[in-house]
Amino acid sequence: MDAQRLAGLPLGSPLLYEINTRCWLWELSETQGVPITLANIPGAELTRWRDLGFTHIWLMGVWSISPGSRSFSRRAARLRETYSKLLPGFSEEDIVGSPYAIGGYEVPQVLGGEVGLAQFRSDLHALGLKLILDFIPNHTGLDHPWVSISPELFVQSLVEAPGAFRQETSGGLRWIAHGKDPYFPPWADTAQLDYRNATTRARMLKELKSIAQRCDGVRCDMAMLVLNDVFVRNWSRFPRPAPERETRKEFWAEAISTIKTLEPNFLFLAEAYWGLEKRLLDLGFDFAYDKALTDHLIARRYAEAQRHVFSVGDPSLSKGVHFLENHDEPRVASLLSIEEHRAAAFLLLGLPGMTLLHEGQLSGAVVRASVHLRRRPPEIPQPDIARFYELLLATMQRSAVGRGAAELLGPAAAWNGNPTAENFIITQWQSGPGHFDLVVVNLAPHRSQCYVKPTVEGLEKQNWSMRDLLGTERHEKSGADMNRDGLYLDLAPHAAHLFQFQPSRGEC
Repeated sequence: MDAQRLAGLPLGSPLLYEINTRCWLWELSETQGVPITLANIPGAELTRWRDLGFTHIWLMGVWSISPGSRSFSRRAARLRETYSKLLPGFSEEDIVGSPYAIGGYEVPQVLGGEVGLAQFRSDLHALGLKLILDFIPNHTGLDHPWVSISPELFVQSLVEAPGAFRQETSGGLRWIAHGKDPYFPPWADTAQLDYRNATTRARMLKELKSIAQRCDGVRCDMAMLVLNDVFVRNWSRFPRPAPERETRKEFWAEAISTIKTLEPNFLFLAEAYWGLEKRLLDLGFDFAYDKALTDHLIARRYAEAQRHVFSVGDPSLSKGVHFLENHDEPRVASLLSIEEHRAAAFLLLGLPGMTLLHEGQLSGAVVRASVHLRRRPPEIPQPDIARFYELLLATMQRSAVGRGAAELLGPAAAWNGNPTAENFIITQWQSGPGHFDLVVVNLAPHRSQCYVKPTVEGLEKQNWSMRDLLGTERHEKSGADMNRDGLYLDLAPHAAHLFQFQPSRGEC
């Protein structure tokens, strides 16, 4: 397997921290003994994020929730069963509704309002951090104002239809479709916007412009659902808009171009699945989810994980959002052993692109919270997990990882008949001449061996001092030998190393 050069990010690969805004503010208020909103976040909280190396903070769930959707969240028997398991003795006030069934792109006063959001963003900027917020392009909450006053913006029918709800509008009775992913039942707390309609797109672009004035980037929920061909297939059974309202342009191409003309450094992050990531990147997204890699790691498909990172190529890998969990996924600490977790986390942090870490992940939380609730069950932190994240994040900041040029190095078999090279993923980082770092991970639950050839210029002209920044291992290596035969690696199960190479004057 050949080396693969990737696009290095000169200012460092972004490190994104996802926060469940409502639960986080609730817990801060309990800890501080006074109401905490976005307007008065303790400075130590923000400083801690900066010191850990985060570059972007994603406040998940800051927008106003549709009252009708909140009512749905309180009525649904299936959801109430989940609440009972998570929070025995929960109150109705704890059920605030899904942050993805919004009533409008305004920050409610209970979270600090627009003034609080502006203060929070200013506080982040003072520490060199940037703010990411949600943009939900596909749907609104059940009783978003547009549903009654501008029903033509939504997928609808004049007659009763499966997956739709009855709505009296100024133009008479309509059946408005619930939002849906084509592979799952409809989201019954949402109303589906119609992207075949040019007026709908214009309204959503106006909303996006408003959001862009209040943050530094958006995480676009289910971004692939509004691609023209995906949308048409998903909604072919519902009547099309009037011909004069239809459009064939891709929404994302126009929207991203428009916003970046106004705010050139504004960041677009796509939640994306089904192999459509590259299409979204080609339309202008800066980053897109790499869910396939997540799935391989969680399922312990080590060879498939290696093949995946080589097959997606550049720019998809270096523009991927690499993660082990988020609010939609089970907690990684509930699925992988500590050793597996550490190796997978280090691997993702060492790849080019954006790494997403989820609130609670760094302390080993195992319970997936409900996005419909303002509280989540308290959990005792796992010290071993907290320590390894602290070490990984601190060590990354002392290395070339995320800075300069990255290259995937193809591991070769250590000897004929030894297949364990397929368990390695190795990334070379070089931020300047004369030194380089290797992120080396053996994903397997057994020892694995391989040879790998660094590709730095002038490797063969000198000897090299090799030390592990994550441990105590040190070696002296001949550049000529590494250039001819490769560097021999023999790693313990789930081993993770950050080897730093510098010129050596000693003998090998």
